[in-house]
Amino acid sequence: MNDQSIMENLLLTTKGVCDLYLHGAIESGTQNVHQAFDSALSDSLAMQDAIYQAMAAKGWYTTQQADEQQLWQVRQKFARPN
Repeated sequence: MNDQSIMENLLLTTKGVCDLYLHGAIESGTQNVHQAFDSALSDSLAMQDAIYQAMAAKGWYTTQQADEQQLWQVRQKFARPN
C-alpha cells in the first residue's frame, strides 16, 4: 500500500468518524453527552482538514471549479415554485 492509499483510507475513516460524532451529538440525551460528542466532532473535523490539506499539497486530492452553467442548472433543479 502506498502513501496516497494510506492517506485516502485515513481521510475516509475520519469522515466516517465525523458522521458518527455528529449523529451522537444530535441524538444525545444530556448536556454532558452532547458536549463530549461535540468536542470529539470538533477534534475530528480538525484532523480531517489536516489530512485533506496534506493530500491537496501533494496533488492527491484535487477539486474542480463548477462552471456557471452547472450552477445555473442546479439552481433551476432545486428552485421552489412561486
